[in-house]
Amino acid sequence: MVGLYGLRGVALITGAASGIGLDCAKSFADEGCIGIIFADLDRQKAEEAAKEGAFFCADSDCQTLALQVDVSDPASVEAMVAKTVEVFGRIDYCVHSAGVGARQPYSVLDMPVAELDRFHDINERGTFNVIQCVSRQLMKQEPLVELARKGEKLSRGSIVTLASCHSFAAAQNLAQYITSKHAVMGLTRAASLDLAKYGIRVNAVCPGWVDTPMVTGAVEANPEIGRYIERLVPFGRRATLEEISDVILFLSSPRASFVTGAGWVVDGGLTVGFPSS
Repeated sequence: MVGLYGLRGVALITGAASGIGLDCAKSFADEGCIGIIFADLDRQKAEEAAKEGAFFCADSDCQTLALQVDVSDPASVEAMVAKTVEVFGRIDYCVHSAGVGARQPYSVLDMPVAELDRFHDINERGTFNVIQCVSRQLMKQEPLVELARKGEKLSRGSIVTLASCHSFAAAQNLAQYITSKHAVMGLTRAASLDLAKYGIRVNAVCPGWVDTPMVTGAVEANPEIGRYIERLVPFGRRATLEEISDVILFLSSPRASFVTGAGWVVDGGLTVGFPSS
């Protein structure tokens, strides 16, 4: 069974144990993919997510696989890709959702260098490691015959990174996060040019405030945060996980076959302008 987006290959998702990554992995299963890899730093949560994701499989031959990965470690990323290929024979769609958010605000005047390094090791270096290792596999495998609206197309594969609306706009006291997400967007664009001649597409989704467990927990602990988001976002709410996953699925699909190097902002108008009050 092939769903709305014509996705029927093997999907590898990092950061798949929770939040956007988990919802995205389940969405790939629901769309009809034959293999979904739930990769995360937390092995136990990845295994739990893979078991949960199996219930969403639309294809009777669909299999899920849980893998532990430290995206900041090239050897760990290489092992993830190797195990995926060993089990499924290929990778068709990669969503790099693993990343780290700010634990506390820092001005550039007092930010420890270790804090800056932590963000760049995981968000920037991790993105580079995943793009490099996955694209090397995509280059050497046979292209996938995908179903488009007006016939079949050959695809070498798609990589979608998770950047941020802050890949384009700054905010006070978050330089560690802002700079790392600018770097993710820069890597996405650079990789899209390097890999275009091989037929590999690389795009980024750039969310604003999303209804993730982390954000929900923060709002429950401090309702003023929720009111702040409502005032800040023109739509007056956070994005649902599904609203982010839908854009990722589209960018991964043959319906976006001529889209590469894009940074698709999904922020409810947050970065368009300032709220009136």
